Amino acid sequence: MCPMLDDRNDSASAHQMDGVDVWDRGWNGFGWKALLGSGCGAPDVSPCAAPARATDLSGLPPAFIDVGSAETLRDEAVAYAERIWRAGGSAELHVWSGGYHTFDLVVPDAVISRAAWQARRSWWERVLAADRRSD
Repeated sequence: MCPMLDDRNDSASAHQMDGVDVWDRGWNGFGWKALLGSGCGAPDVSPCAAPARATDLSGLPPAFIDVGSAETLRDEAVAYAERIWRAGGSAELHVWSGGYHTFDLVVPDAVISRAAWQARRSWWERVLAADRRSD
């Protein structure tokens, strides 16, 4: 849900939403610097800290990724899902039209928020049902 994946903070959506979104490019940079310190943006950042840095995404468990279309983290979330698919993995991606960062928590009764929560629940039910079938 609205994942921070890339410490480089340089995607098109990060620039597009700079100064606009609740979690804009400046806050995103602040968050990454709080985690990585002066190493933020350096070439040797661990993929354990910044998953977008991983070179091999094969073998990951199924992933659920959702993000608002009007948020800073949109493009890195979409790119990460695409990389999982290219590696042969399973990812369910939702880009919620008009959604901003944490829209579902800020306005939980909005139609878009209820739809997001239902999509997450549906995904969990399907993943857990498939896991039970494999036992």
